[in-house]
Amino acid sequence: MSIKKQYIKVKRIAAITMSRDDNFFLSRWLAYYGKNLGTKNLYVLLDGLDQNVPENAGDANIIKLPHPTLSRCKGDKYRINELNKLAHKLLKTYDIVIGCDSDEFLIVDPRTKKTLVEYLSTKQIHTSLSGLGLDIGQNLKTEKTLDKQAPFLEQREHALLSTRYTKPVVINKPVLWGSGFHSIKHHNFHIDKNLYLLHFGAIDMKMLENKAQKRGTDWLNHLNRRGNGTINAVTNKKTKSEKWLKIARFLQTYFRPIYALRKPAMLGLKPTVKIPTRFKKSGI
Repeated sequence: MSIKKQYIKVKRIAAITMSRDDNFFLSRWLAYYGKNLGTKNLYVLLDGLDQNVPENAGDANIIKLPHPTLSRCKGDKYRINELNKLAHKLLKTYDIVIGCDSDEFLIVDPRTKKTLVEYLSTKQIHTSLSGLGLDIGQNLKTEKTLDKQAPFLEQREHALLSTRYTKPVVINKPVLWGSGFHSIKHHNFHIDKNLYLLHFGAIDMKMLENKAQKRGTDWLNHLNRRGNGTINAVTNKKTKSEKWLKIARFLQTYFRPIYALRKPAMLGLKPTVKIPTRFKKSGI
């Protein structure tokens, strides 16, 4: 009896982001998504004609835009509007667009033994897919200042399970992302069982202090007085086991806050978990 080999059509996938004054994370973003998707399939909007292009940009598509002077809220809306327009244009030639901030990395669980492209190519996507959000922070009691030349996951072991970073970052239709990719207008979330969105904005306290200092004394004093929510959590809370990844995915899939019926909820729970060791295979 002959066995027919199943062929999977490899989908064309692009990744987009927008960045300003943040070449450290942007260069990591380019390296990760370039390795997974091919650098020529990366599209970066630089917020400001004065912005420097990272040295590892290669044949990525870098588009510089004038930097508008706007309030934080209006600035967020301006940026996501530009990203939505770019995504709509790309979906005329690409099957899938991944949109996320430059400090966010979508990974597929290494247990699947599939690359990101292979895995997404097998999925029947109904408008969007989300990875479970892991907000990774520095445990000040056990982890040293970040070595910027070494992989992140070789240096950080703890994350806060955060609905804020369970974002609908994978789309296959022209939709309207909300600010920061946190939602899609008129669409619910579809949280995939093997996808994770890793956020590294709180990966190092020293980096946060330097950033706050550039913004002014008040920002630095506030950080020194209150700390960072993610870093405080992973430093002081008891770390839960990996089973909480399944629990969190279940809760976020079936529960919604009354004030935002299309967004995932955790019923007020904010557990911290140990990042599975196998995630290091992502190379991040």
